[in-house]
Amino acid sequence: MASLRGAISLSAPTVPVFGVAVFIALLAVLARFLGIDIPWVSDNVAETLLIAFAVLSAGVMFKGL
Repeated sequence: MASLRGAISLSAPTVPVFGVAVFIALLAVLARFLGIDIPWVSDNVAETLLIAFAVLSAGVMFKGL
């Protein structure tokens, strides 16, 4: 069995971090599927979702963020 010594300790993101990630992802969904014109987001939907995922990932990897 593999040793877990030195493994990254993951934690649940805080509510504000989760909220920010969901809000950013929601902007991308609104721009893509409802055709709402949101500056920068409408032209960069994939990048916007990537930013939302990065925010959520940072909230999971860094405790207390």
